[in-house]
Amino acid sequence: MLELPDPRTLYAALTARDPRYEGRAFVGVTTTGIFCRLTCPARKPRPENCRWFARPQDAQAAGFRPCLRCHPTGLQADAVVARLAARLRAEPERRWSEAELQALGHDPSTIRRAFKRHFGQSFLQMARAERLRNGMRTLTKGAQMIEAQLDAGFDSASGFRAAFARLFGHPPHEWRGAADLRADWIDTPLGGMIAIADDRALHLLEFIDRKALPQGLRRLSGFVGGRIGLGRSPVHDLAEAELRDFFTGRKPVFSVPIQLHGTDFQQQVWQALRQIPAGQTRSYAGLAASIGRPSATRAVARANATNRIALVVPCHRVIGADGTLTGYAGGLWRKERLIAAERAYAGDDGPTGLDGPSGLDGRGLAL
Repeated sequence: MLELPDPRTLYAALTARDPRYEGRAFVGVTTTGIFCRLTCPARKPRPENCRWFARPQDAQAAGFRPCLRCHPTGLQADAVVARLAARLRAEPERRWSEAELQALGHDPSTIRRAFKRHFGQSFLQMARAERLRNGMRTLTKGAQMIEAQLDAGFDSASGFRAAFARLFGHPPHEWRGAADLRADWIDTPLGGMIAIADDRALHLLEFIDRKALPQGLRRLSGFVGGRIGLGRSPVHDLAEAELRDFFTGRKPVFSVPIQLHGTDFQQQVWQALRQIPAGQTRSYAGLAASIGRPSATRAVARANATNRIALVVPCHRVIGADGTLTGYAGGLWRKERLIAAERAYAGDDGPTGLDGPSGLDGRGLAL
């Protein structure tokens, strides 16, 4: 048994997200049954609800499940990735570069490959997304542009505006006025997502690194007359809570109300996607047949690709006729992990046919 500091010292390290304890101590939260790294960005539990462990396996032996936000078991095999991920969480505003990685003794190409292996994106991409998120949150609170720029870690206002516009499809000053729809950021184990909603329904939910995100935002802006701003509504809160339940294995079905923007045919396809149970897949031809359009396989595939409400409208459950994973704009690595993780919802660990429970391996979401 490895020696741990006293609980008071550990709790102080937890609240400070002290990177010195990375890999040395873990906290189990009795109210949730989940255990985390001490650097986890999640809300901190009360001291009386904490149990402390020297190793992830000790926490698991005590009945705690690994956190899907800080992945206390997923990075143990790669200490360099674990250390840099902890630095990123501790310094989200820092502007990292390849030169800085080299100064720390790392080969940038090696780090890029390692982070893509664990997270599906490079360390520098993750760092840039963190800076943009900080700037977005500052703008949401009504701060001046210069404050948002500094929070995002950019040297100039023009640099921040350009990066913001590339990501969201609008310059940031267009997102601060009165608006019918509000955009906010939601963290998930598979990366950050942008959620756009009003007080009644969710209109868009996309991973932030999707290449077509700016195009999707512009199309949505056209549907609603450009009335999109920054902020949050109760629909955002419900979507975030249901995403958390989905990723922790508590609830496979989303009840958050949605508003679909598309042609009648597209909406028919999207509604059919919502009928595919978690843990099962369909081929494009099978999906076309289910809506009574067996000859419209290609049109169904195009409609599937234009879905703008990821996960809630589960386009990731559609695969190729030969069983291969094809056509997921959020990244095939995400599609593979989603389908594999959803096997738990099917209640059947054995492989079955194409349009039954997925035959992929059960690696889950340990990133």
